[in-house]
Amino acid sequence: MFRNYIKTAWRSLRRYKAFSAINILGLALGMTCSLLILLWVNDERSIDGFHTEGKRLFQVYERDYGDGKVSAGYATQGLLAEELKRVIPEIRYSSSLDDAAPPGASNTIAVGEKINKMKGGYASADFFSMFSYPLLEGTKTTALNAPGIIAISRKMAVLFFGGPQQAIGQTILFDTVSLKVSVVFEDMPSRSSLHVEFLRSWVDYVKANAWVHNWGNTNPETFMRLQDGADPEKVQAKIKDFIYRYMPMSPPFRTELALQSYPEKYLHSGFRNGYIEGGRIEYVRIFTIIAVFILLIACINFMNLATAQAARRAREIGVRKVIGAGRVLLIGQFIGEALLLTFLSLLVALLLSATILPAFNDLTGKQLTIPVTNPVFWLTLIGLLFVTGFVAGSYPAFFLSSLDPIKVLKGSLKFGWREILARRGLVVFQFSLTLLLIVGMIVIYRQLNYIQTMNIGYDRENLIYVPIEGEMADKYPLFKEEAGKIPGITGMSKMRNSPTVIIHHTGSIDWPGQDPNVGIHFADEVVGYDFVKTLGLQLKEGRDFSKDYPTDSTGYLLNETAVNKMGLADPIGQTIVWGRHSGKVIGVLKDFHFNSMHSVIDPLIVRLDEHWTWGNILVRVQAGKAREALSGLEKLAKTLNPKFPFTYTFSDQEFAKLYKSEQLVSKLSNYFACLGIFISCLGLFGLATFATAQRRKEIGVRKVLGASVTSISILLANDFLKVVALAMLAAFPAAWLVMNKWLQNFVYRIDIEWWMFALAGFVTLGIAMLTVSYQSIRSALANPVKSLRTE
Repeated sequence: MFRNYIKTAWRSLRRYKAFSAINILGLALGMTCSLLILLWVNDERSIDGFHTEGKRLFQVYERDYGDGKVSAGYATQGLLAEELKRVIPEIRYSSSLDDAAPPGASNTIAVGEKINKMKGGYASADFFSMFSYPLLEGTKTTALNAPGIIAISRKMAVLFFGGPQQAIGQTILFDTVSLKVSVVFEDMPSRSSLHVEFLRSWVDYVKANAWVHNWGNTNPETFMRLQDGADPEKVQAKIKDFIYRYMPMSPPFRTELALQSYPEKYLHSGFRNGYIEGGRIEYVRIFTIIAVFILLIACINFMNLATAQAARRAREIGVRKVIGAGRVLLIGQFIGEALLLTFLSLLVALLLSATILPAFNDLTGKQLTIPVTNPVFWLTLIGLLFVTGFVAGSYPAFFLSSLDPIKVLKGSLKFGWREILARRGLVVFQFSLTLLLIVGMIVIYRQLNYIQTMNIGYDRENLIYVPIEGEMADKYPLFKEEAGKIPGITGMSKMRNSPTVIIHHTGSIDWPGQDPNVGIHFADEVVGYDFVKTLGLQLKEGRDFSKDYPTDSTGYLLNETAVNKMGLADPIGQTIVWGRHSGKVIGVLKDFHFNSMHSVIDPLIVRLDEHWTWGNILVRVQAGKAREALSGLEKLAKTLNPKFPFTYTFSDQEFAKLYKSEQLVSKLSNYFACLGIFISCLGLFGLATFATAQRRKEIGVRKVLGASVTSISILLANDFLKVVALAMLAAFPAAWLVMNKWLQNFVYRIDIEWWMFALAGFVTLGIAMLTVSYQSIRSALANPVKSLRTE
């Protein structure tokens, strides 16, 4: 019997080649989309899941109360990890980590004549005991436990020494500091959220950054691994007010420490009202829903096309019923046909996925492969095959098996209002999903365009970052003087971080008239002369740092937000105390954005230090003269800093990286929306074919009575206009709710306007009409004699 089902299904596929091809193509595209998203989602969910002790690994984050609001972040105190382990017995290991190099920059590593750029950071002695990064040479306990040592990756060991064994005990020149290789670790896998090629000892970090001894300052991240059996909730309760062991509490400003499971951080790194909410998990959920949407759209196509063939197969069903075929057997036959067609579609989908995967990897920045050796993958495919086959074939199977054989064999097959309503309801649902994708595509594009083109308070165009390294720290004044002679360069300054990302914060700021009940956490920055001019900032009042005023070495710049929160009516000349440094306010900057548009502008305090030994040199160049300016800068850098390769990044490129996830969502939304439209139109083509076949005699009569081709085409198309209109009514409210929720992730966002829905509706309606027009005009042009002939 099963063999007979297969033979019958195969004959049906061969007999109706056009319908079969459309069905296979629609299902294959839907399954290809689902497969690619499934691979991406699975990879996202696997990030940081490989650590052996993942269940006991936690990251500390801070929850800050003050100024009437609650905020949170991962920046913590520089000595926190060491003190947590010393005081809390449930903590077995702890580590600080700072891998935030200046944007786009990496460190210069030299061994003899070999010089290269590598990205790394600083970590505590327990780092390799906590995380499952295999060591190829050396031991965990001595990897980072002393000053002057460095842990390097396999890649670095091979590049500089020929292999891991040869690297142990060798000396590496890091910038201008000699370091001894303590261990060689395996290159960090793609499933790790951390990607560094070396790590230096935290002891060296503390020596180089005196600010870590002030518990009001935050910058690095802190991790811990708990003892076996330790209760995370109890540990969190113990560390809640931990920092006030080392600093006085100054209500109402208060900082709490909290814990987050480290393997969950990658997907759950968003904060709302001081608590973890959202993050990349939102995009994982969105794409999972999109995969289901696209697959549903493809399944609805199958249903529509299968029911459109009902009239052609009605006599076959009638004959089968007359000779004794029961309904269960007929349902089995049609489900079997659906599974066969789905199986063929799955084969096409696998081929398409393998072909598209390299381009998909380039788009998503992944290294995805089809896991053909993984049994779970094949079980998933089998599940997808049966689910898709049953969903796609269920309605046609139950509908066709219910036909009355007597009416069918008499040629009086009619479709009741329930069947017509069901089919049109499916198309309405299908186009509703498509419209939802299109509206989402428009809103996401507009929001990304808005945040990337809005005035952020400084000119990021034609602004270049050059990392400070080697002799450049000491020779910066000479470099600036000589660079000023290069054609195309109009300004230069320096900065500890970059205008794109200022991550260091401090609570150690005092000012006259300070309300003891008000606590403010300031973003802080260290800059050089000509900072305001080079960055293109606007001064609300006062002036920039100037060599004409020697006292500026102790002066400060504040932004508008800082002045407002401090309550300074006349800030210029007011004395500010930053830690143990007292100075006067010399200028107030108009607010500018120095972080992502996901967050508000923080209070900012800026001080002058021309001798700061690391960070970025900011170079302003004339529009259209970047190439000449960079050529001159490279020659100058090779002269003054010959041991270090000249590197640079553009400010606008670094700014765009802040929205990498959103840009990915935008691009994928565009592709998926177009795919949804295409698959939906395949289904609409099937419905149009079905409708014109049902009304063939009516069309013949109308033509005999003198109806024109245009009037008949409009008559046939009118029904589909109603279907798309109903889809708009269903989709637009849902689209508004979904996209409005997504926009809440941005502090600065667009409004969802009526024209976005109008555009989505117009595009969908236009494409739908083009699809329907083919069948409508073809039927209108048909010979009425053939249409009226009794079959």
